[in-house]
Amino acid sequence: MYLFHPVWSATGPMNTMRNYHTASTLTNGKVLVTGGYNGGVLNSAELYDPSTGTWTTINAMSTFRKFHTATMLTNGNILISGGNDGNVFLTSTELYNSSSGTWTTTGDMEIVRGAHTAVMLTNGKVLVSGGDSGNGFLNNAALYDPSTGIWTAVSPMNAERVSHVACILTNNNVFVAGGYDYVSLASTEIYNPSTDIWTTTANMNFARQTATISVLSNGKILVAGGDDSGSLTTAELYDPSYDTWTVTGSMNCARSGHAASVLSNGNVLVTGGCDSSNAAEFYNPSTGNWIITGDMTDIRYYHTISKLTNGTVLVAGGVSSSSTYLNSAELY
Repeated sequence: MYLFHPVWSATGPMNTMRNYHTASTLTNGKVLVTGGYNGGVLNSAELYDPSTGTWTTINAMSTFRKFHTATMLTNGNILISGGNDGNVFLTSTELYNSSSGTWTTTGDMEIVRGAHTAVMLTNGKVLVSGGDSGNGFLNNAALYDPSTGIWTAVSPMNAERVSHVACILTNNNVFVAGGYDYVSLASTEIYNPSTDIWTTTANMNFARQTATISVLSNGKILVAGGDDSGSLTTAELYDPSYDTWTVTGSMNCARSGHAASVLSNGNVLVTGGCDSSNAAEFYNPSTGNWIITGDMTDIRYYHTISKLTNGTVLVAGGVSSSSTYLNSAELY
């Protein structure tokens, strides 16, 4: 189904073209973008101000990074972990203080990693899992304690995985799905922080890496698209209460390198990653269907998506289908 609404509008471009970057909505409503790649790996950072629609370059990170993670801590600061500096994968991590606008280094991770996942627990600690070490894919996991700045190794996952997805469950356990270990993976597992045990859970119906994961308001988890020797249209729902996967409606376009955000109305917006099309679409959990929702200003892959405090969604950067790095940004 195609519904056209003029829902996309360009906003100010970033000062630097980038993909494989991170974007974090700060407590003051601004959006912090860090690092990435545009032919070289970047350490630059910039802030988007929704009230003016403009970007301001700020102090750079201490380290050049792509394939890193950014996690907002309970105090509003942003933890940047790992990644790759263009030569090697990294153990280093650093903190952005959103009040002072300054960067400080914090403890090193227990192992080098990039293209991993990072999830904050309800106790404020951050769990990283998997990723690429440059010498093979990882099943290692570690916890960061913001009160000490120290990383501690925890039990490893049951599978090595890179380019996987992860989210926090309502019971404070962490759910991890898919990824890549020389083949795309359908396996999933759950980490229980109170017992330090990973439990293998039901396989997805479709193996996938570079998918998106979204927690719906009903507690179910939507995993959409990704890659398994080609981009996928398929989407499926995980029910943590019953440890079951159910195939739901397929997207209108096969997508990999896309991004997803849960909207204020509970629908899930998916952008980019679609060959030769800039059409975005949203998933309606009540019908299980996907609906095209206008064309973005650019075709883009490996961009970021950020929900602003007013419910608007900001999409920034990426690379276009012609392998042109983008600094453009737009609002939904």
